[in-house]
Amino acid sequence: MFTSMFGAVEAGVIFAIMALGVYLTFRILDFPDLTVDGSFVTGAAIAAMLIVSGTDHFIATLAALGIGFVAGSITGVLHTKGKINPLLSGILMMIALYSINLRIMDKKSNVPLRGEETIFTKIEAWFNGLGINEGMNRLLEMIGLGNYTPKTWSVLFLMIIVTLFVKVFVDWFLKTEIGLALRATGDNQRMIRSFSANTDYFIILGLGISNALVATSGALFAQYTSFADIGMGIGMIVIGLASVIIGEAIVGTKTLARATLAVIIGAVIYRIVLALALQIDFFDTGDMKLITASIVIIALIIPRILQVRKEQARKKKRMQDHRLAMGKEGEDVAAIK
Repeated sequence: MFTSMFGAVEAGVIFAIMALGVYLTFRILDFPDLTVDGSFVTGAAIAAMLIVSGTDHFIATLAALGIGFVAGSITGVLHTKGKINPLLSGILMMIALYSINLRIMDKKSNVPLRGEETIFTKIEAWFNGLGINEGMNRLLEMIGLGNYTPKTWSVLFLMIIVTLFVKVFVDWFLKTEIGLALRATGDNQRMIRSFSANTDYFIILGLGISNALVATSGALFAQYTSFADIGMGIGMIVIGLASVIIGEAIVGTKTLARATLAVIIGAVIYRIVLALALQIDFFDTGDMKLITASIVIIALIIPRILQVRKEQARKKKRMQDHRLAMGKEGEDVAAIK
């Protein structure tokens, strides 16, 4: 169980970068972008093929980021210049990326990275020399988990740093002049156009940045699992939405920094819940999509039920206060008479 939870947290932090990209489109731009399912694989495919061909893993990851930005920008162009429905433009780009990804992967459905140097193998070799693994594993032994010590803590530590860096960048960007215009575009396009702002530019830019983050997450996930697969992006948009919804329900969205932190926490919680569900004998790995759909449904329904109950409690309290006030007023009138 502990090993499963540890792996879930590692994967959750990687997927948090993808979830931040989804947050930019769905919450900031109010754009239902389904390009995510394709751009995630594009990032993984680009990184895997470049690493296999001998390119530095860091450059391969940056290349994935750039290609993801291009893919998202094309979706934006289809919508803004081609006047295609936002949902349909994302679907069209997702379908096109399937064939593009196959060509990137040299018409192979799977590209293994076993034995190749990746970001994680490089960091792991450096991390082992610091003695942090031994110290963390000793702590686990002290609490009785000595038999379940992970191979390395480097992946978790690295991804926490990278994800927090991405979070800080998103927070900073959305507070800049361009970021504020981007948020205004998502809130009210007519209003921002009245100030002579080019909303098409902001939509294209927002979709580009979103899919750049998604592709980066795909590149890192391919290096984490040591392979890139043509089908690894199926359902990514649902995972991203689940992360956003779960995080917002638990952490809240009072401030921008809190909202982006909620997305990260939601991604980790989603992976933990998924890992716990797979521990049940009734489920197997083929049920992952069903479990994902169930988690999203629950995450959508429960906050609404709680909101309705809170509203009912408020109405009940207002009625009681009104009755008390009316009763007191009646007593005062009787006393005067």
